[in-house]
Amino acid sequence: MKKIIYSLSLVAAMVGLSACNGSGNGGEVDSPKEEMLKKAMTPYVDNTVVATYCGMADAAISLYDQCEVIMQKYEAGTLAETDIKTAAGYWEQARSYWELSEAFLYGPAANHNIDPHIDSWPLDKDGMDAMLGNAEQMAQIEEQGADYVGDKLGYGLLGFHAVEYMLYANDNTDRQNLRYHTTDYKRAEVVYLVAIAEDLRNQAVALETAWAGIDNVSATKQAILEEAEIDYGVEFVKGYGSYMKVATGGTYANYQEAAEELIQGCIDIADEVGNVKIGRPATATTEEDRNYIESPYSLNSIVDFMENIVSIKNAYTGSKSGDASVSDYIKTVDADLDAECRAAIDAAYDAIKVIPEPFAVSAKTSEAANAVKVVGTDLVEVLQKVYNKLGE
Repeated sequence: MKKIIYSLSLVAAMVGLSACNGSGNGGEVDSPKEEMLKKAMTPYVDNTVVATYCGMADAAISLYDQCEVIMQKYEAGTLAETDIKTAAGYWEQARSYWELSEAFLYGPAANHNIDPHIDSWPLDKDGMDAMLGNAEQMAQIEEQGADYVGDKLGYGLLGFHAVEYMLYANDNTDRQNLRYHTTDYKRAEVVYLVAIAEDLRNQAVALETAWAGIDNVSATKQAILEEAEIDYGVEFVKGYGSYMKVATGGTYANYQEAAEELIQGCIDIADEVGNVKIGRPATATTEEDRNYIESPYSLNSIVDFMENIVSIKNAYTGSKSGDASVSDYIKTVDADLDAECRAAIDAAYDAIKVIPEPFAVSAKTSEAANAVKVVGTDLVEVLQKVYNKLGE
């Protein structure tokens, strides 16, 4: 079986997972199956979910801080392209962790609408132009920052893709020679950039905290949430991850249910990548579908898709060497299925990585059409078999 060859950005993101982790142990079990799945839940929560969200929150904090630097230097008349490029680097780090998290969009990301809040596309460019030209609205954004944009703006004006648009040139065609936004921002654009970066930071910190629990995040992150007045109640107190670690009642009646949730998350993102993210532009017959391109300004679309597949791999096999995983259990009951699933994950990654950027240009190619099948049909079907096997 061919191994996945990761890009440097993927390796860096995966290594970074070890920098943050949660805590806690699972509940009592009464069968060998439950015992194996119980062993898989703690490393899954700590080393995959919480660590990924911790990395994203850290990068989002750095991104916001650098956007504040952009504002300060803009006001002083000393803004340089390197300042914008630095912010774009933090955007790429945060973006990488987010894409590595998309196999677990259940729980807090869904419960609190964080997924659409920070990752809706395409950008509402008409709405953005109207907002930037509305002096009264921009005054409110400057005064209230994230409090205003998070509550008052539509999802098409928030999150990763709004920040992306404000940091990158909007007509990039060569990923190896990316160009960034020029230094001649209008003041309203910088005000908006700082506010949406703050909102993205707040959402990222809330997501980590909702999984890890408030006592397991840094004092800096606790202060961010307090200032933003974000409180998800019991999820912040206990951490959603605790429901999977102690799956003996409540949210999950047993560890089988927790494992099924894990695999369903993998199925959902495989289906979305194959049939929506790639499939919708690949089969487009309308202008709306042709423009349904994720991360078009940074030419990060293909990396986004590959990292989504890595998120599936991390969820199924574990992020760190030696982690107990759902794969370990499947291997004991159907070794052929486990091998088939691992191979399907690798095949999906390989099918995506050969699609050229810009994806807006290559969406109608044979490479994209092949990826639709390999990811949206083949991988989804194998993951469904894994899900079914858990229920036997």
